[in-house]
Amino acid sequence: MTDNGTQKGQLVIIGGAEDKEGDCKILREFVRRAGGVKAHIAIMTAATSLPREVGETYTRVFERLGAETVRVVDTERREDSSDSRWVEMINQATGIFFTGGDQARITSLIKDTELDAAIHRRFNEGAVVGGTSAGAAMMPDVMIIEGDSETNPRVNTVAMGPGMGFLPGIVVDQHFAQRGRLGRLVSALLQHTAVLGIGIDENTSVIVSGERFEVVGEGAVTVIDQTESTHDNVEGVLKDEPIAVCGVKLHILPNGYGFDLKKRKPILENGTMPAVAAVG
Repeated sequence: MTDNGTQKGQLVIIGGAEDKEGDCKILREFVRRAGGVKAHIAIMTAATSLPREVGETYTRVFERLGAETVRVVDTERREDSSDSRWVEMINQATGIFFTGGDQARITSLIKDTELDAAIHRRFNEGAVVGGTSAGAAMMPDVMIIEGDSETNPRVNTVAMGPGMGFLPGIVVDQHFAQRGRLGRLVSALLQHTAVLGIGIDENTSVIVSGERFEVVGEGAVTVIDQTESTHDNVEGVLKDEPIAVCGVKLHILPNGYGFDLKKRKPILENGTMPAVAAVG
């Protein structure tokens, strides 16, 4: 909810490599939630170095799925984010989709511009904001810029920077199981005092509505909650030394499961939360 009580839009956060040729389950859900056959989709290609090719790919997919209009917002230079044509396109959009590439390009080209303000305004008015790969990483207020995969948590495992601020207090990582990124997500979570870390597998998404998200896709979503951890050594380790952490909660959530971001509890397929086991 926004401060004035109005309902914010939804977020469709994709772990990358989503299906674009078959049933397109995740992208289909994005279009459906953006208005279905009445959807007006704006494709944001800021992250990619191949904006024309990538824009054409997603245009074909969204048009095949039945969106009423699909347009590409071309921001190859930061000054493009002040172009009134693109701002007006966002003002008309019911769905705004960020492609993959390099998440640092998104913030360097768009953050704190007129276009950024328009996107957040439309989100607060109810538009759906989606993103895949780099477009997923940029969702929090502090994002992972780059980092090592397939490694244990260390201080120098991950580099962080300002994100686009759609999902504050949370760190998101993508291509999660496929690239072995548990270590870097834990490192990011502990070093930057986020409440939750969310790792999203390829062809998998979390769809955030209000204080909850649901999982859609063929893989799983890993949620790390360190708010009740009993110990870590972050304060005393040197840059290349391993990080210790004890007592964190880990949830693995496949398609159909969900999570309550406020209560920090998983939601089962039947919509209930797991019962707490009696002790003793």
